[in-house]
Amino acid sequence: MNQKDIKEIIQIFDESDVAKLKIEKKDFSISLSKEATVVASAPVVAQAPVPVSVAAPVVEQASESAPTPVPSGLTINSPMVGTFYKAPSPGAPDFAKVGDSINKGQAVGIVEAMKIMNEIESEFDCTILEILVEDGQPVEFDTPLFLVEKK
Repeated sequence: MNQKDIKEIIQIFDESDVAKLKIEKKDFSISLSKEATVVASAPVVAQAPVPVSVAAPVVEQASESAPTPVPSGLTINSPMVGTFYKAPSPGAPDFAKVGDSINKGQAVGIVEAMKIMNEIESEFDCTILEILVEDGQPVEFDTPLFLVEKK
């Protein structure tokens, strides 16, 4: 076996998923091995719906720079960092639309965090006045998602 053949074997081995390789011939022997990278994953557990935190009415203050407008009134906020979705799946109807009457415990959206879809439920009966984030938008903890009017 010549040097070109050995290089080709090594290249094919590197590009494969094989962890160990041993070739033995009459006057030739080669043994190759890769360090195995172990990736531990947590077991998938179904999560209960996450309760929504409700912010107290916000009073707007005038400032010179006015970075982003803060909604005034009651809001339904994100309970975690993740990606907000209006519907349970692409093409499905939205959980809530402007003007919808929402009951306590009803899902209003989803925040995906670490590949887990967490339903966001209303903590009280309300009416949706405005949806404050876009579908698929990343959100931080306590980001206002909906402006609502409590019934």
